[in-house]
Amino acid sequence: MTRIRDDKYQELSSIAKRTKDQTISSIVRDIIHNNQVKVYTHDESTDLLLEELITLRSELNAIGVNFNQITRHFNTYPEEDKKRFYAKIGFEKYQQVETKIDRLLELISSLCKKWLSG
Repeated sequence: MTRIRDDKYQELSSIAKRTKDQTISSIVRDIIHNNQVKVYTHDESTDLLLEELITLRSELNAIGVNFNQITRHFNTYPEEDKKRFYAKIGFEKYQQVETKIDRLLELISSLCKKWLSG
């Protein structure tokens, strides 16, 4: 049986916490056999970006559903007044999409910068 110092034990314990389903003994075996030990890190700064991307996706989806309904109503009615009404609503929805897409492009750009610099 081999004993290790407390500082090495803490180091191995820290590594074990950052691996997937590995114990300290399995990490030691991997090190002895020169196997790769994969350590996973979590960048918390991207959490807010990802949450905003998820929100934007759902908002764009809702706008798309609304736009499809407006288009269906537009094509259903032959009267010019109703077509103008639905065209106006459709244009307003289109403007909402444009602002969301601009924000989406900003977020994607910042993610790309982060990935390329890391």
